[in-house]
Amino acid sequence: MKPNNKINLICILGPTASGKTSFAARLAYDIESEIISADSRQVYRGMDIGTGKDYDDYIVNGSKIPSHMIDIIDAGEEYNVFEYQKDFYKVFEELTGRNVLPILCGGTGLYIEAVLKNYRLLQAPLNEVLRAELDALSTEALSERLKTYKNVHNTTDSIIRKRVIRAIEIEEYLLLQGETALPSPEIKPVIIGLDIDRDKRREKITQRLKQRMDAGMIDEARELLKRGVTADKLEFYGLEYKFLSRYIEGRIGYDEMFSSLNIAIHQFAKRQMTWFRKMEKEGAEIHWIDSVLEMDEKIEIAKSILESSGFKTN
Repeated sequence: MKPNNKINLICILGPTASGKTSFAARLAYDIESEIISADSRQVYRGMDIGTGKDYDDYIVNGSKIPSHMIDIIDAGEEYNVFEYQKDFYKVFEELTGRNVLPILCGGTGLYIEAVLKNYRLLQAPLNEVLRAELDALSTEALSERLKTYKNVHNTTDSIIRKRVIRAIEIEEYLLLQGETALPSPEIKPVIIGLDIDRDKRREKITQRLKQRMDAGMIDEARELLKRGVTADKLEFYGLEYKFLSRYIEGRIGYDEMFSSLNIAIHQFAKRQMTWFRKMEKEGAEIHWIDSVLEMDEKIEIAKSILESSGFKTN
């Protein structure tokens, strides 16, 4: 399927455990498309099980669906929304230049909105003096300070101290320098959301967490530590790696680690849905599909949505 003068991007979003990747891959197979990931942690090489890189989901009827923005930097490095926006535009223009209609798929609302709304971002340099000042404050005080900025984009990660400090650092730089915009194409999306009942979502999250533990998620975290990724850096990456590093270091037991992580993922999924509802309130039209439907039925609904936007899907 080729971009047209009305729509040049399909965006598939939803909370964790809603089946976004397998759905996007099947749709990409049917319409001869390629996927651009919108996941803030799947960009890291070596962070596979913990970030849910379900590579098998990209294989449909024996064909591997091309995917982009996965495994592009080494674990231990930092990657932010500015860099994601810049890299996305490169991939987007390369795909549309080949007359491919890209599918943006993921659950990181900040990254999704950064490209759909063309956030005006910049690469703020490190400010060691400010960091030292902020490091003396409690996490609660930092979160309250972050709320005082008028246009801060990301407040969903306010429980992670290092991210709050970085967010404040960026906002302070913006106050002094103003914002700048990357040269960017006009994005004209159709947005499809996968909705999942809260109880079903909780069940799937817990089941998937058990599967990932069995698949070697703890060993993956140990390997990252052996390769020189510090426990402090794993804390920065949040969720799975935050609690796994605490368990490996002996700060918490297995049961506490599993229970705390399970709760944290449930809370994360809730924040994802809050972000998507906020997008709707701000004018985004999201076409929701029940994730528990059979795949063929979901694909037919998606094709109907696309056809109503002017596409021929057959």
